[in-house]
Amino acid sequence: MNGQTRSTIKPGSAVLIVLKQDQRTGKLTKGIVKDILTSSPNHPHGIKVRLMDGQVGRVKEILNLEE
Repeated sequence: MNGQTRSTIKPGSAVLIVLKQDQRTGKLTKGIVKDILTSSPNHPHGIKVRLMDGQVGRVKEILNLEE
């Protein structure tokens, strides 16, 4: 699932995000959502979240917990 719709992302979700410094390379970082920072229901570049470890980035993919 892509990360452009806020309602599909919940705290505790496993996601792949792109950090601000990795936007040029597209390098993805895996983590668990702590807070959702984007207030609008949709965002074309992905919903901005804070991970449990404090990193902030835009969600590119929502992972299933089985992965």
